[in-house]
Amino acid sequence: MTDDSTTSAEFSVLPITIPPLPSYPVQATHYIYLRRNAPKIATANDTRSLFLANVPSDSTEAHFRALFTSLVGAGRFESITFEQDKNTAISSPEPAQAARLAALHKKRKREDEETQNAKDEAAARLPDTWARRLHRSGSTAVALLADEKSVDSVLKAVRKLKKSKKYPVWGEGVKDKAPPLGSQWLRAHNKLSYPGNDVVQAAVDAYFTVFNRREEEAVQLAKRLRNEPDEDGFVTVTRGGRAAPARRDEAEEAKKKMLEKQQKKKDDMQNFYRFQLRERRKAEQAELLKRFVEDKKKVQAMKEKRGKFRPER
Repeated sequence: MTDDSTTSAEFSVLPITIPPLPSYPVQATHYIYLRRNAPKIATANDTRSLFLANVPSDSTEAHFRALFTSLVGAGRFESITFEQDKNTAISSPEPAQAARLAALHKKRKREDEETQNAKDEAAARLPDTWARRLHRSGSTAVALLADEKSVDSVLKAVRKLKKSKKYPVWGEGVKDKAPPLGSQWLRAHNKLSYPGNDVVQAAVDAYFTVFNRREEEAVQLAKRLRNEPDEDGFVTVTRGGRAAPARRDEAEEAKKKMLEKQQKKKDDMQNFYRFQLRERRKAEQAELLKRFVEDKKKVQAMKEKRGKFRPER
């Protein structure tokens, strides 16, 4: 366990007693470091939250609820967000085009509609393969309390522990509120890793139901945005083209411009390097010299064919 001698001045030290286990029948002391939460990007709940460092690897929300209850009583603790929860990305069944258009045109939805969408997205996810997640050693978390007064009470209670030496026992009062570890935990993981065909089929059906609905919403939104200028007066260019096909003369004009552009690009690339210009000039000079020699031979042949010409007097 980490010793409190490494404590930073801005952190308070919360010692907890780890009871002996069958795998390690020795009582130990673990040190949790906590301070007021002060992230780089401020939020509305910063004043009533605590930043925790070096949380135990088997931590759960039930463990911290029991811990804070032993310190300041019930009703002060609301929730906790672990470092692992922030870094875990959840795949969304929303198509890329729908996500891009939704970012451009944010429309507030009704509360019942948002609730239904959340339920559909939850049904589209496969069940978790772990009944209880473990955390890496030395990981962090943010505990949300009822109010700023609760934060002060927790910090005050932590300071009193240093004098009394009566440390709270980790896991006391949790009982069956957290899934057990050990062999039961591994057996549950093995069972959850192989869900039944009906569970997988239901999740896949729900996923594509949400995907198709979002895709249809994106198509309808794209149609509205084609001719709807934004606040700056610009019309959003969306995938799907124009509402009607182009006329024949417009298509021929577009093809002509495209061919001219390609030819111009080709000509520019031919004269891009200096050595190409030198080679081109040499080739032109050689071609002129060749034509001059050929013309000279033709004139000589014509003279020989006519013979000497003497004009009459």
